[in-house]
Amino acid sequence: MAKATIKSKTGTVITVEGTEAEVTSILSQFETAASVHKAKEVKKGHTQAQKEQRKRAGASDLVIALKEEGFFKKTKTLGEIAHAIEEKGFIYPTTTLSGVVLGLVQKRFIGRKKVDGKWVYGN
Repeated sequence: MAKATIKSKTGTVITVEGTEAEVTSILSQFETAASVHKAKEVKKGHTQAQKEQRKRAGASDLVIALKEEGFFKKTKTLGEIAHAIEEKGFIYPTTTLSGVVLGLVQKRFIGRKKVDGKWVYGN
């Protein structure tokens, strides 16, 4: 009678007893299952990397890019920010941008002040 001991990834020890053909069959099934599991883990990591690459730029990312380009050296209105983002090929309504820009103001990434009753944004 043949006997084999298998230690799993979790630390579980499995002892298999039977004929040589039975033990060989069980060992090959265990190895196949382990290789399939490893292949799935590799594929899962690859698909997550692809999702990160395909991630579109959000409105806040676009406003941050404008700041890095020096767009806010002079103060700008929300309409001017929307227009600059449109020139880059992204269309966001000013109602959406107002919340995004306010969040960046609260994080102190950009500043704002009231001029002639209107909010303007800058460094």
